[in-house]
Formats: sequence, structure tokens, C-alpha cells
Amino acid sequence: MKITIFGLAISSAWGNGHATLLRGLFRSLHGLGHEIHFFERDTPYYASHRDASTLPYAELHLYPDWNTALPLGKQLLSESDVGMVTSYCPDGAAASDLVLQSNVSRSIFYDMDTPVTLSRLERGDRVDYLPASGLGGFDLVLSYTGGLALTQLRDRLGAQSVATLYGWVDPEIYTRVAPSARFAADLSYLGTYSADRQDCLESFLVGPARSLSVRAFVIGGAMHPGADLWPANIRYFDHVAPPDHAAFYSSSPLTLNVTRGSMAGMGYCPSGRLFEAAACGTAVLSDWWTGLDSFFEPGEEILIAASTDEAISAIVRGRSELSRIGGRARQRALDCHTAQIRAQRLIRLIETPASDIETPVEYARGA
Repeated sequence: MKITIFGLAISSAWGNGHATLLRGLFRSLHGLGHEIHFFERDTPYYASHRDASTLPYAELHLYPDWNTALPLGKQLLSESDVGMVTSYCPDGAAASDLVLQSNVSRSIFYDMDTPVTLSRLERGDRVDYLPASGLGGFDLVLSYTGGLALTQLRDRLGAQSVATLYGWVDPEIYTRVAPSARFAADLSYLGTYSADRQDCLESFLVGPARSLSVRAFVIGGAMHPGADLWPANIRYFDHVAPPDHAAFYSSSPLTLNVTRGSMAGMGYCPSGRLFEAAACGTAVLSDWWTGLDSFFEPGEEILIAASTDEAISAIVRGRSELSRIGGRARQRALDCHTAQIRAQRLIRLIETPASDIETPVEYARGA
């Protein structure tokens, strides 16, 4: 198939969780024989932090403004089997109109931020990346989140056919590697700042760091405020480039996964970071949300905390025990949550008539 996609950014992973995920998905789709074209508005923010200007598995079309992108977008869609728009596309509404007016066999909207989309609608905020008429015109609406989000996409935005396409990991990039002294720690955390993750970060990492002064902690991610007020045993990197992610995870026996509040409220909301850390064989400490046990088995493949004391208990566990948990998590990630598995699911969904797509509340263990 020829698939044309309009999205946020894949040329830069700086403060952008979409990039690493989509690169893995596109690599797998390319390996299955499909042709991928991706349109990205060339914004100063991502241009100044660009770590990939070309990709061997997808054609990247950088454009300065929508009017410039329009002619090529029309041409490629006229030749494409599938047209897709993802959430946070800077020209999402215009791109959606273009896709829906084209002759592609399947039009798809992929909301990689479904709880954020829905919470903004609930507050009455404008969601610029959505078409004004909602999502009813698309043949298929994909959601990065399951659970309650699927019903709300239908009820609030008129989606006719909804399915999950959960996060994934590219095992060619994320695997166990030699630890790096630069990232060595007892507990690590990789994630861009988000206000609705901050309480958990304080409880599960910053609080334990204050109590465990002889232990080492490391945080990587852009835009974290107040880092200068953290305890001295926390090292902070405002950006960890994708090529360093595997070393980051491999350099600690335990890493923290923190879920945005809007996502946790919906349930069935695994982040890509969860699978990436697991694929590196690192034990994961996470907050709880409904459906987490569909992806990893608590106590065996993942550790759960609800307080600072519970986080401390996980941090001080023996290295051999954490290594066993990390090993089990890695096997589950490779068996169930790779980019290849999600790419195969995407193709099956594209090839399935919309009327035959069932919308399960959960979809986790298989392809």
C-alpha cells in the first residue's frame, strides 16, 4: 500500500513522544512492503532540535506552511491507498479536509493523545487538530488509549468505526546494552514535563531521593521546572537523544513510568516509554491505572506504587530480583508489544471492512 500521513513531527524527538513511536511503526510498515509519506510542518522549535532530516523507511515532506504543502499533498493522496491524520498535527483540520475529499480507499484519524483530546473538549477548549465536524467522516478512527476513550470518541466526536492501536517498541532500537556511567542510577525516569504527571514524579522519585540520600537518581526530559530545587542525588538531563535511550534504561535496575492524569482516568493507556524500558530488560515501577495488568503482570513483570513508601520499597529491592522482573517484562514486550505487531494490526484494520471492525474495551496481549 501507499500510505500518506499528516502529523506532528518525526524529524525531532525533542519534547515529542510521537517521533520515536512513528519511526518504529514506519520502519515496520516499510519492512512489510508498504510505502510511507509523512508531512511535517517545518517549525523553528523542532528544526532547532532536529535529529533526523531523512529516513530510509519513509519519505519525509517538510513544508513551511499549508498552502505550500497542498499541491504535493493532493498529488500523493490521489496515488495513495490510505490517508491518515494524527493528533497534534499543526494543520490537522485542513489535512483532515484534504484526506476526506480525496479518493483514498481508507481515511484514518489516529488520535495518539485521546485522553488529552477528550479532556480539552470537556473543558470547552478548542482542539485545533480536529476537523470542525468531528471524526464522523473518517472510515476508521484509531485510539492510542482504550477503555472509556473508545466510547467517548463515538459519543463526543461521532466516530463511526473505532479501534485501538496501542503504543509499541522498536526492538531494533530498544534493547539491553552496556550501562553508561553517565546515566547510572538506582532509579531513572525519562519523560517530558507534564503538570498532570508531576505529583507522581514527586512521590515516586523526588520524595524517595530525599529519603535515600545514599542512592542515585536520574531524570531525563525537557521543560522540567524547579530542577535546581531537587536533592543533590538527582542528576538531570534536559534532553536524552533517542540513540541514548537504550543506554539510559540499561544503566539503572529500575525505571519509573508515570501516567498523565487524563490518561490514567480513561484506563488502558500504556505509554510508549513503558514498552521501551521493558524491551531494554529494565524493571519498571509504575503508577496504577485500569487495564495495566492486561499489558504486564504486576509483581512479576512490573512493580506498582501508590505512595512514596511503596516506591522506596521497590527501589531498595535486591538487584537480582529486579533483574528477573526486567527479564520477564522484556519477554512480554517482545512477544506482544513490538512495532512489527502493531504494524501488522494496522494493516489488518485497514483491510477489514469498517462494518466488521469490533471495538473491544481492551486489546493488549495479542496482535
